[in-house]
Amino acid sequence: MSKRTPAARSKARRFVLQALYQMKLSDCSASEVETQLFQDHDMKKVDTEYLHELLSGINKIRGDLTTLITSKLDREFDELDPVEMAALNIGCYELLHRIDVPYRVVINEGVELAKRFGAAESHKLINSVLDSLAKDHRSAEFGQR
Repeated sequence: MSKRTPAARSKARRFVLQALYQMKLSDCSASEVETQLFQDHDMKKVDTEYLHELLSGINKIRGDLTTLITSKLDREFDELDPVEMAALNIGCYELLHRIDVPYRVVINEGVELAKRFGAAESHKLINSVLDSLAKDHRSAEFGQR
């Protein structure tokens, strides 16, 4: 299995969600959490380059991502649960910096992460926020649907 397949990228996103969650709850650095992930898990079927890019990229521009996401919320960012925060950070980062990933894939992946790991209705919030961000930041692609 190639490490750059959609399945390998989905697995990378799941590990990034886990890492962001752990960073939020334990106040560890991105590099510490990434090292721990690689020690504790089999990464043979994971796009590890993508995992690293997402984790380090999100960590570098976390404030900008929070500002963009908060502009689409009806509450403060800190009122979100850690899974919602992580899923939205991943999706927002991909919408802004991974234009090779279609916005529909970004939204779908965020929704799936929320369905799998989040609260019962959190996928609706993820869908709404990422859809709104896609309209703003992927307008050319969004207009083609």
